Amino acid sequence: MGINAASGPMIADQPLGRRKRASVIGFANDAQSIAVLRDALSAYSNESVDLRRGDVRTATEVMAQTESPDVLIVDISDVPTPMQALSHLADVVEPGIQVLVIGDAVDVDFYRQVTRGLGVAEYIFKPISREMVGRYFGPLISRQAAPVEADRGGRVIAVVGARGGVGATTIAANLAWQFGVSANRHTVFIEADLHRGAAAAMMLGTTVGSGLKMALERPDRIDSLFIERSAQAVSGRLHLLASEEKFGVRTEPAPGAAQRLIETLRLRYNFVIIDIPPVALFNHFDMLDLAHHRVVVFDPSLSGLRDAMRVVSIPNGPFQTQRPTMVLNRFDPKVGLTPQRIEAEAGITVDITIQEFGPQFTQHGNMGKPAVEKFKPFRQAILDLSHEVGLGGVSRTDISQPARPRFALPGLRLLGRSTSPAT
Repeated sequence: MGINAASGPMIADQPLGRRKRASVIGFANDAQSIAVLRDALSAYSNESVDLRRGDVRTATEVMAQTESPDVLIVDISDVPTPMQALSHLADVVEPGIQVLVIGDAVDVDFYRQVTRGLGVAEYIFKPISREMVGRYFGPLISRQAAPVEADRGGRVIAVVGARGGVGATTIAANLAWQFGVSANRHTVFIEADLHRGAAAAMMLGTTVGSGLKMALERPDRIDSLFIERSAQAVSGRLHLLASEEKFGVRTEPAPGAAQRLIETLRLRYNFVIIDIPPVALFNHFDMLDLAHHRVVVFDPSLSGLRDAMRVVSIPNGPFQTQRPTMVLNRFDPKVGLTPQRIEAEAGITVDITIQEFGPQFTQHGNMGKPAVEKFKPFRQAILDLSHEVGLGGVSRTDISQPARPRFALPGLRLLGRSTSPAT
């Protein structure tokens, strides 16, 4: 019985006797999922992660002939009877291992059946992203609890341009539109540059006030009522928090103001999108540090790549489990660096590539109309980016308290543990 492996020899060539228990073995039935798993899990396992092409049925055949790993990842997408397939897997794996599952079902009832009924440690659905894998699989593989602060409240996404003029504000504003308008999630967009808030307001078709400046200078005033009065409404579930101060006016954010502001916003919004200016001040670094995910935008030039490498070198914040998402903007295949050359020469993986659209793109944004509403390739890029940074996975706010397992039948051993009949 030979199975093609994404890494390592065929199982038929491996010894079937006792061996040192592997740390993590994963099976996924498509190359994209394998690539995401390899990239995301590298930060959590001290040993190499053995990833192979196949699904839960493949995993069952392999586990029947070899010792179980500490963590087993299986793919149940496109499997006609996934619950039955997982039950068969339970018959061949050793008790005590953690089984993590990837599938294509997106409803919460299925999540409950898999995790509470069969004892699977965690479940995420396709298409998976590094954010999803790191957020839900990472702590289980590293056997470390996720920071409590990281799970309480909304997600914070920091978008930073490697240098001025690379289009970071445009991408951040349209990402906020995607979350707040298209996906109908409560979203606030913060333009962190206190002197240039009008640009973001113009892209979103709203006005700019002085709420952000007041919040950063007087953090003692920050509460839910202050946020409600200061944030400008773009739509029912999208708001803008920005200021446009005169260039001659110095602003003096108070120590700890950025943290107080973000903590308050997270209690009100599902997503907090922050546009960090290239010339960052100390409060901007606080915001960058408090984000759950960073997005670095750069252009396909040597100077742009150099600046991007400098931004990437900034250490991760306490809630950032993954490397930054790299967005190559204004890409023209006839001019500048290609994603392949960037990866080969600088070791930077380009996650999202956005093409150059020309002056019509800029004019459209200046008319107060988000580009995602008109330019289909750009809309697709923003959709891909939104999935990459957090618009995916199983929302823990949609899952109630643990229920009685549906499949706890007499004598049935659940994945990763033993059970007695429910009472």
